[in-house]
Amino acid sequence: MRKRILIIEDEPGVAENISYALETEGMEPAWCGTGREGLEKLEAGGVDLVILDVGLPDADGFEVCREIRRTSGVPVIFLTARKDEIDRVVGLELGADDYVVKPFSPRELTARVKAVLRRAGNGEAADKATAVGLPFDVDEKRLAITYYGKRLELSRYEYRILRTLIRRPGWVYSRDMLMEIAWEEPGSSMDRTVDAHIKNLRAKLHAVKPEVEAIKTHRGTGYSLRERW
Repeated sequence: MRKRILIIEDEPGVAENISYALETEGMEPAWCGTGREGLEKLEAGGVDLVILDVGLPDADGFEVCREIRRTSGVPVIFLTARKDEIDRVVGLELGADDYVVKPFSPRELTARVKAVLRRAGNGEAADKATAVGLPFDVDEKRLAITYYGKRLELSRYEYRILRTLIRRPGWVYSRDMLMEIAWEEPGSSMDRTVDAHIKNLRAKLHAVKPEVEAIKTHRGTGYSLRERW
């Protein structure tokens, strides 16, 4: 069957070029110009992958991705004019599978679409993901994390923060990054809110394994999950 690709992009010319490139590779593109319309089409079903523009007229693409990830594991590729590293990191940590910066070659984008679909077909987008080599098990479907075999009782923000740290051990996340990733309205939160959730997470991890310092503080920078266990 032909793979159906949903393009959420407000520039008709860009969407037309993407659609043509996808059609030449035997895929079936469907286009909409707003985040709301895109979510409605995704809810209707039959979508194999989403190409999502970050700069939409009615919604921020990151917010649209958050909405998608609440109900669907469909692969997502961000399309954006933003080049800052924090935007790329936030996009990927929200659950996107790839990130393409404008201007881009439609053929390159099509190649990335095929690669992401291939990975998804090989089971790399499973509901349950085990952090290889780490004492954590992340169950995306149930929004649950176990640590050394014990399930942690986590708030939704604690879950999102810990899941983010687990995905990239050793990677230092600033408070701003963690707020963008974990909070629905990051602008309404403060740095101290992140610190408070990290403190709670440490207490819950210490209760399971008191001798292990799982989360490291990088003064003036942020937090990371320890890299070696």
